[in-house]
Amino acid sequence: MSATSDLSTGTAFGLSREHEEFRASVRAFARSEIAPHIAQWDRDHHLPLEVVRAMGEMGLFGLTAPEEYGGAGGDFTSLCVAIEEIGRVDQALGITLEAAVGLGINPILTFGDDEQQARWLPDLVAGRALAGFGLTEPGAGSDAGATRTRAVLDDGEWVVDGSKQFITNSGTDITSVVTVTARTGTRADGRAEISSIILPVGTPGLTVEPAYDKLGWHCSDTHPLSFDGVRVPEDHLLGQQGRGLAQFLATLDDGRVAIAALAVGCIEACLQMAVEYAGQRQTMGGPIGRKQGVAFQVADLAVMADAARGLTYKAAAMKDALDSGAVPSDRARVAAFKQAASVAKLYASESAVTATRIATQVFGGYGFMEEYPVARFYRDAKILEIGEGTSEVQRLLIARGLGLPVE
Repeated sequence: MSATSDLSTGTAFGLSREHEEFRASVRAFARSEIAPHIAQWDRDHHLPLEVVRAMGEMGLFGLTAPEEYGGAGGDFTSLCVAIEEIGRVDQALGITLEAAVGLGINPILTFGDDEQQARWLPDLVAGRALAGFGLTEPGAGSDAGATRTRAVLDDGEWVVDGSKQFITNSGTDITSVVTVTARTGTRADGRAEISSIILPVGTPGLTVEPAYDKLGWHCSDTHPLSFDGVRVPEDHLLGQQGRGLAQFLATLDDGRVAIAALAVGCIEACLQMAVEYAGQRQTMGGPIGRKQGVAFQVADLAVMADAARGLTYKAAAMKDALDSGAVPSDRARVAAFKQAASVAKLYASESAVTATRIATQVFGGYGFMEEYPVARFYRDAKILEIGEGTSEVQRLLIARGLGLPVE
């Protein structure tokens, strides 16, 4: 049994036969096209663009996009399935897919006008191009309202100055645009007016700084960006002026569920590797899986996998019900989805970190060796508790959802 073999742990919440058939196709792709090479790509800190293009040919970037732009017009649950299965083999390529769709395509798809969608979406949906999402800054991470990047309208053009950091898919050879938040004025209540602006890569003044030397996600492309008098036409404003922060917060709600799906893939990989190793590793006359100390740890991994999967696909089903009109998009149901997204993200991401620690412990000294995939998953997991809303932010949002007057 390989580390990416199917381990029967139950069917995810609300998944149809079509979803499971799709899962099987993505799993087969990940095994054949990613698994044999991922250790070397990780060592080389290399994002294989040929795999990105192959994922595009499979339709993974267009799962939720309409057919007129080359997409499948499918549901959000299918995207979560794809992210989970890619993430079972490698978390960095899983986040490449998640960020490309959730942070790159979705803002343009959701808030862009017809011209913007027609211009940018076909290549993004096909996997011929990637897009980034520029929200975080050195002094504005979880506090997105503290954005310092500014955009001033001058003679029919937006002039953008500032910087962003930790931007995924922002510096590849096929990156086409980065959508960024910027201050475009001051609101009546004195707070900053935040708008979203599409910046094509290659525009003078837009500098992609050297890539980060990250602890994990070595195959993922991540850069800081700087803007020095970047000028783009006025029609590159995404959606309504002053609605940028609301747009990006809505994008993050969906992204939290997608990150939870990535975390589920991590937990499942740890479970599979631990079961395989505990059944094979011989000590004191038998496999270590005979020892209760090991068996109980592996059992805990199975519980975490089932619980994280259930929470994640419950939230995904709620998202699909809202999008399809199966339930009214009233305030209460939207709030319920937001709560479910935060719960799924919090539990799945923290469980993934715990799962990698447990799996590494099961492997003992070998778990500390880079030749074993468990070491890569251990490095990759921690960021799941940070990206797209830290664990602390999720707890704050959940507490507010319960009616507590937390600040």
